[in-house]
Amino acid sequence: MTLDVNKIRNDFPILKRKVNGCPLVYFDNAATSQKPSKVIASITDYYENYNSNIHRGVHTVSQEATDAYENARKKIQKHFNAKHSEEIILTSGTTHSINLVANGFTSLLNSDDEILISELEHHSNIVPWQMMCEKNGAKLKVIPLKDNGELDYESFLKKLSNKTKVVFVNHVSNALGTINPIKKIISESHKLGAAVLIDGAQASSHLKADLQDLNVDFYTTSAHKLCGPTGIGMLYGKKEWLEKLPPYQGGGEMISEVTFEKTTYAELPNKFEAGTPNIVGAIGFGNALDYLNEIGFEKIEAYESELLDYATTRLKNIPNLKIYGEAKNKTSVISFNIGELHSYDLGTILDKYGIAVRTGQHCAQPVMDFFGISGTVRASFSFYNTKKEIDYFYESLKKAVAMLS
Repeated sequence: MTLDVNKIRNDFPILKRKVNGCPLVYFDNAATSQKPSKVIASITDYYENYNSNIHRGVHTVSQEATDAYENARKKIQKHFNAKHSEEIILTSGTTHSINLVANGFTSLLNSDDEILISELEHHSNIVPWQMMCEKNGAKLKVIPLKDNGELDYESFLKKLSNKTKVVFVNHVSNALGTINPIKKIISESHKLGAAVLIDGAQASSHLKADLQDLNVDFYTTSAHKLCGPTGIGMLYGKKEWLEKLPPYQGGGEMISEVTFEKTTYAELPNKFEAGTPNIVGAIGFGNALDYLNEIGFEKIEAYESELLDYATTRLKNIPNLKIYGEAKNKTSVISFNIGELHSYDLGTILDKYGIAVRTGQHCAQPVMDFFGISGTVRASFSFYNTKKEIDYFYESLKKAVAMLS
């Protein structure tokens, strides 16, 4: 189950660079992952050798691009174990995917209906549903947090009712790393007829979701969290749900026939893919999944768990350091503060040592409000990070504390 981390690190060109004269230590993986040479090469190959629009051309280059794009969709389908390839909608990312679903439910819900979201959510998982509720009068209810960063599951069960039409939670919290019990949430929600949307953006780089086993109605992720390009992601939706939802955008490719009197829409997945898509992004996404599966998600999960345990033990030796989110099940994320020191100041000094961490609210203000803080320092580890880097981070953090004290 061990990884050859030195070999893996050689696959990532950016890890060889220096920042402020120091070797780059990249601990901002929850924001975006780095890209291996294989993915970068696939992007270059597309533009150099078969750049063309897809689905519309009879010429060879267009057919090659179309085949590569649709092959990427099949790779995503296989990776997440979706039943049908047309259940994979290629979007610009998780935010786009969530907005697509929320927009679709605008016309399906009314003022007697309720939706449940969690207090752990990213802003992009909150705002689209608030916008939807403003339009149709549906009621937004919130599953609260517990002090250890886990969702209050008993409260979820109490809030769930026959009025609940949609339940939306993240698979993993971007701010705290908490892994939510989504299989139980999906099962209980389905008992009362509610649809379930899971945001998998933070989970997908750490563990492999089996969508048929989960029996989830909608699942989203972004390629850039998975060593793929930015600007591309996927929305999985059960075929019966995607056929119920109206199109999110109008334009080319998503139509069957267009007259000035009436337009009819294309079959899935084209119904939700208006306009020229991010062709090269999809190809890069597929190649990123190939790369990760070659390494193996069981190995990735085990190694990242080891990094998390090691870093947690080290950081707890720093006086006045408080970790937010100590759920029993979590991914390799440590969100912390040290005494009264501001997270931004700590992050700024760490950058001088070449260490990249995220500071602030992490687009999760309700989480910060729950703990009564303005933000945290967030260190998030990936399978290409090392214990040696964690040791350097620990020593650099102690220096930062000394400078600010």
